[in-house]
Amino acid sequence: MSESEHWHFKGPLKLLNQRAFLMAEIRQFFAARQVMEVSTPVLSTKGNTDVEIEMFVTDGLDVENSQAFLRTSPEFFHKRLLASGSGDIFEIAKVFRKGELTALHNPEFTLLEWYRLGFTLTDLFAEVCELIEHLNAVMQARPLTFKTCSYQQLFESYLGINPFAIEVDELNDFCTEKGYVGSQLTRTEALDFLFAVAIQPLMVAADGKSLVVVVYDFPIEAAALAQAHPVYGDRCLRFEILWDGVELANGYQELTDAQEQLERFQQDNKARAQKGRDQLPIDDRLIAALAAGLPACSGVAMGLERLLMCLLGQQQIQDVMGFDANNS
Repeated sequence: MSESEHWHFKGPLKLLNQRAFLMAEIRQFFAARQVMEVSTPVLSTKGNTDVEIEMFVTDGLDVENSQAFLRTSPEFFHKRLLASGSGDIFEIAKVFRKGELTALHNPEFTLLEWYRLGFTLTDLFAEVCELIEHLNAVMQARPLTFKTCSYQQLFESYLGINPFAIEVDELNDFCTEKGYVGSQLTRTEALDFLFAVAIQPLMVAADGKSLVVVVYDFPIEAAALAQAHPVYGDRCLRFEILWDGVELANGYQELTDAQEQLERFQQDNKARAQKGRDQLPIDDRLIAALAAGLPACSGVAMGLERLLMCLLGQQQIQDVMGFDANNS
């Protein structure tokens, strides 16, 4: 079949109505809580240094910058807004991640991202669950079961190991048992592999319901832009929400220390160099915003296509997109 024959919208046209209804319900949810909708730039002169994410690069925005980057998240702009005094905000944002095309990934997708002033991590993941429960009800999806557990509890329950105490060589042995083939993994890489391969696929309900699991207290190496745990130095104030084993949302009690955030970005670039990847320009405007004073807050990002996929009981993200990387 020629490229010109891939012009049509894939999937049933009712998907357009379902997506529009979902967007309207999300906006009503936040309007009732007086959370303001914002719109931030898609292109930026600065990059996301995350080692596991690759950015699309295009021509510079002005004569002083030879290149610009398509955002992977609106997070940096949101924090600049918060430091400017915006108050609680949310955005339904188009974002881009290079090379990500699987049953759960598309290079262009939509994030629902929001920030709540004065919220702890617990406050925020409770609100995420409220949103999921509301949307599940109005879209008449399958009944939900909610579960909350720590990262450590998850590993102990499914694998019988304490992820914070086990040696890295033993972790690698576990990975080999679970099908990993390749060079020696770091602690972070091994834990990520086990989480994705040996735990997530098992996180489904056995009673015909959908299972939504909140996982909190991730290893400090996974902190990114989250605060370190105030009691356990090897953990951070980060949570993830999984729906029937699909990673749906990722949230932080946000780091407000400018110097610590700068050091994390610098460490990211060192790790990128070690992996043979391009180092990316650090967002000095974000660092300046943190130095000026980011109010205490928590924030979360949720993939909207994955959310719609879970609500409709679909198995692939392409089933709810209509236009994806294969026909865009």
